[in-house]
Amino acid sequence: MEVANSLTCIILLIFFCGSAAGSRTKLFSFNAQGNGIGVAALAPSSDDGICISMVETQGYACEEHTVTTQDGYILSMQRIPVGRSGGAPGNRPPVLLQHGLLMVAKSVMDGITWLLLPPEQSLAFVLADNGYDVWLANSRGTKYSKGHTSLSPADSAYWNWSWDELVAYDLPATFQYVNDRTGQKLHYVGHSQGTLIALAAFSKDQLLNMLRSAALLSPIAFVGQMTSPLARNAADNFIAETLYWLGLSEFDPRGEAVVKLLKDICRKPGVDCTNLLTAFTGQNCCLNSSIVDIFLDHEPQPSATKNMVHLAQMIRQGTITMYDYNDANENTKHYGQPTPPAYNMTSIPNDLPLFLSYGGEDALSDVNDVKLLLDSLKDHDGDKLVVQYRDDYAHADYVMAENAKQDVYDPLIAFFKLKRT
Repeated sequence: MEVANSLTCIILLIFFCGSAAGSRTKLFSFNAQGNGIGVAALAPSSDDGICISMVETQGYACEEHTVTTQDGYILSMQRIPVGRSGGAPGNRPPVLLQHGLLMVAKSVMDGITWLLLPPEQSLAFVLADNGYDVWLANSRGTKYSKGHTSLSPADSAYWNWSWDELVAYDLPATFQYVNDRTGQKLHYVGHSQGTLIALAAFSKDQLLNMLRSAALLSPIAFVGQMTSPLARNAADNFIAETLYWLGLSEFDPRGEAVVKLLKDICRKPGVDCTNLLTAFTGQNCCLNSSIVDIFLDHEPQPSATKNMVHLAQMIRQGTITMYDYNDANENTKHYGQPTPPAYNMTSIPNDLPLFLSYGGEDALSDVNDVKLLLDSLKDHDGDKLVVQYRDDYAHADYVMAENAKQDVYDPLIAFFKLKRT
């Protein structure tokens, strides 16, 4: 345990330091080259994207897509139109998978979240093999969604957003794109932050005309009772705010030296790097230690420091509101009122089909916080709400556990197949 705690402290330190140093380097490089606002970052070409690196290698057909949000961000999406056995796409029901937050200091994942396990265990592949038209979303700022119509990621203005903008722009753009391309309403699966932005949108009566049902894994709405000691410590000590005040607008935990160091540490005899996840996510029950090496090859991804500040505000205050500028005049300028508006979970329509699965060991989506969410849904139609509780699951188990297929994904798919009036 002492080794694990020491390792965790080292990891936390180098990730924070790596984030700061990486951002300074990028900002300096950008200014030194004399570039300015208006230099667009191009979307990655399909020859180095998720399809070719993670999907086609497993024998599945895959398409690379991009969608542009109303505020100019160019988002990468991947489509797995059929299962490994092939066949015509036909009229398969579409499912949109939205990644979330997972690891160190609430760093962001991307669409690869759903592809980390072998094909017979990864949710994206399992859905495709069960007759669904699968779409992977990648939020702004992640590796494959760094494009913008006029801004460069090296410019601080590019990172001027929090999860409010994911609700207002990213989620509507991806929903509309899938709906337009398939001509059908879609199922939605979110993990962690992917549940937060969906719940916020549903509470504002958004996206519902394009939605069949939603499955929320490790649901996050209230986070005031989060038990992750390092995540809470980062929030209580205003670490994200400090970075923001220092002008570090991009929160990037993926420095090359940091990743190499982590891999080297994880390969040492007697070191189980699932402890690296445990310190932030809770005691995951069912991860193979080899998954951490695969994870570090691809995750975590950058996010806006402003997004980290917003999440820290939620942890400290125990509320679900829009970003707080901590200034009545600034809040009034943005919202027309001196305090940020709340997302009201009781406003979620009672007839919206919802599948919620949460774990007793989850230190980020804490049981007591989930109970607050469930209390907000107490008037939900009984036949439209399915709640699953796994007492041994923590945050990472929902996307990386070896038994998630039979214990979570199979019930989730059964929920999607329910015939509802």
